[in-house]
Amino acid sequence: MERTLILVKPDGVKRNLVGEVLARIEAKGYSIVALKMLKADRALLVRHYAEHEGKPFFEPLVEFMMSGPIVALVAEGNRVIEGFRKLAGTTDPTTAEPGTIRGDLARDQGTKVVQNIVHGSDSLESSDREIQIFFPEL
Repeated sequence: MERTLILVKPDGVKRNLVGEVLARIEAKGYSIVALKMLKADRALLVRHYAEHEGKPFFEPLVEFMMSGPIVALVAEGNRVIEGFRKLAGTTDPTTAEPGTIRGDLARDQGTKVVQNIVHGSDSLESSDREIQIFFPEL
């Protein structure tokens, strides 16, 4: 069984889409094994987005992620990393396929950083690292 970190970003929380995102994860057949709402601080987000440090979108991304509460969760299931990324849709909500979280629920807001409802780990290595950042007890 794989595990992946999923974040409902501040835009998703603000728009009351947490339940919708959780329902889609569970409807796909994945189990939610850890869940919490938090206000992420800069130190946590710098660790989480470390591979992007120095890129032009890094600071706006960190600022966006600190702009409101987020929901962090760990989902478990066979090929859950790949499966959730497909369920989330492409990063750009304008081109994300209908039926995906981003395709159905997000749109380009014209902001410095794309506000696209969710984050999902992109590999087993990233998942292991990200889960330890948000859920060190696991």
